[in-house]
Amino acid sequence: MLRRLLLLQTPAARRALSSACAASPSRPLLPRGSSRFCSSTSARDPGGTFVEHVEDDGPTNGSASQPSAAISVDRSALYNPPEHSHEPTADSELVKHLKGIIKFRGGPISVAEYMEEVLTNPKAGFYINRDVFGAEGDFITSPEVSQMFGEMIGVWTMCMWEQMGQPSRVNLVELGPGRGTLMADLLRGTSKFKRFTEALHIHMVECSPTLRKLQHSNLKCIEEENVSQDVGHRTISTLAGTPVTWHASLEQVPSGLPTIIIAHEFYDALPIHQFQRASRGWSEKMVDIKEDSSFRFVLSPLPTPANLYLMKRFQWAADEEIEKLNHIEICPTAMDLTQTIAKRISSDGGGALIIDYGLNGVISDSLQAIRKHKFVDILDDPGSADLSAYVDFAAVKHSAEEASEDVLVHGPITQSQFLGALGINFRVEALLQNCTDKQAESLRAGYWQLVGEGEAPFWEGPDEQVPIGMGTRYLVTAIVNKKQGVPVPFS
Repeated sequence: MLRRLLLLQTPAARRALSSACAASPSRPLLPRGSSRFCSSTSARDPGGTFVEHVEDDGPTNGSASQPSAAISVDRSALYNPPEHSHEPTADSELVKHLKGIIKFRGGPISVAEYMEEVLTNPKAGFYINRDVFGAEGDFITSPEVSQMFGEMIGVWTMCMWEQMGQPSRVNLVELGPGRGTLMADLLRGTSKFKRFTEALHIHMVECSPTLRKLQHSNLKCIEEENVSQDVGHRTISTLAGTPVTWHASLEQVPSGLPTIIIAHEFYDALPIHQFQRASRGWSEKMVDIKEDSSFRFVLSPLPTPANLYLMKRFQWAADEEIEKLNHIEICPTAMDLTQTIAKRISSDGGGALIIDYGLNGVISDSLQAIRKHKFVDILDDPGSADLSAYVDFAAVKHSAEEASEDVLVHGPITQSQFLGALGINFRVEALLQNCTDKQAESLRAGYWQLVGEGEAPFWEGPDEQVPIGMGTRYLVTAIVNKKQGVPVPFS
């Protein structure tokens, strides 16, 4: 889940973004861009850039055209906390752990390793022991905005199942299900289609014990004992009578059955490596410790293992696309995960749907931190803020196609195009026929946030609660087995 590449840069747009996280009478308003667009002050302000110098021991030739060895850190959108005492404070367990890793190795760690520890450390990771979603959490996702989002994903899933030949058994996998809201709305929306729901076995890929409990509750799960000779116990969602199983990784989901995978705002939280163009070439950005024991960014003086993935990403990009950049982000974990998904779909049949904010090309400097709907410094109080980055949809496509010749990648298209083609316009009209004025206001606001762009033109409420449309900020792509044909609505 990240977002330093904020897309709204005018004062009016920044004001709009700052209000996007306010709660609505029903589900909370969509914050920042989706799962992580917070109601922070602004996006980038060219006049507010702070330059933090890092060591660069590489040779220079004194030419003015040589790239600088400084990392430009945009702090214009960061929340400025009140002045605090300069008396020393105790480090958190995660901070101690991070410093211990750096000291033990005798040198800095990659941004990816820092990000992974901050988000998923088993004892103190951001996602592990808390509910970070919704108005009371740190950010809001599309499923938390309106039930219509999960219902439309249900429509897509049923269409994919029909294109697969309506198999009697199918694995429905969700990666990073959050509170389970998307899956709950999907099951409610499809519960009348018994042949479909009876074929499903739901697999929730979730590493957080806290979120697993929330998912269990929101899916209205019950435990069944002595089900059969072969199955002594199973968990059932009473929303549609479907069995549910939890896993720590996709690899743990049983293979051998046709599979449909949903990854909504999952890729953006995968750990990224950052590279900066320096006098000696592309150098990986690392996290080290200052003399005052705080964290800082430095550049690696030597190539790192992630350089192999950087070289692969260069092969997928045009020279002119790389030449204009001084910073590049790559996500080896996303590349590897996509290949795992493609191989699973190739062997078992089915398809995967990936929805996230990002670009259909090389990503530059997008990593950001969000705490309580405000942007904060990436290195400030690790474990207390969400870290996320833009998704490189072009790399997703190339990774899938490299993994298997039996899959096709469709898209990306915008979330607005995707939801519109699936019928969200008709769905909102149907819901508006039988609701109170308050519910109608919430429905219109949620609809605009999912498919609109910018401030809602119909809004008559408080300025700080104006719905911000993110329909073009999010992209949607599908990876399917060639046998399934072109999935809706990508034809």
